[in-house]
Amino acid sequence: MSRALIRGLAAGAALLVSAFMTPAATAATPTVDALRVPGTSVQLTATASEQTKALAAESAAVVQAAATECGSGYRLHVAERLPDARRYGTLFTYTKTNSQGFSGACAIFDNNMPGGMKMKLKLCPNRTGAACKVDEGLFTQYAGPVKIEGSHSTVFCSKVTAIMWESLSGPAIIDAVRRATPCD
Repeated sequence: MSRALIRGLAAGAALLVSAFMTPAATAATPTVDALRVPGTSVQLTATASEQTKALAAESAAVVQAAATECGSGYRLHVAERLPDARRYGTLFTYTKTNSQGFSGACAIFDNNMPGGMKMKLKLCPNRTGAACKVDEGLFTQYAGPVKIEGSHSTVFCSKVTAIMWESLSGPAIIDAVRRATPCD
């Protein structure tokens, strides 16, 4: 065989291999639609859990409203029933990224109880001595949004606290502390 024929066959084989291998590689990468809450314009983070995806699909209107409150560029990171499946409240956390990493965190604490409830939502940046953002009071719909924006080192590993009391002076029926962003 001549070198020209061997080169031609090698190029053809490479073309066939890439044609058959490309769909498998592409299938592993989530599409924009796979990262969107169905029926909304809200994007999910790539790390959103199956629980978050299911709860977001079930509560699409609330997820859309909360995302609107957080503002442009935020993606749903976590949606969690609190304190558990009884769901007295739902904590939604959204994150925003740029080329440097995380640039924002936003939280909303939805009241799933009938009537007004005493609630507190606190979002603290990952900085010693930095001021936390707090929304506390009597809420019929939700507490928040509370938002922090800044450098990756400020937003990364930020903490959110969601508290709901049984009454104005009663015990807490929800007292949850979570990470508002991934933290590894």
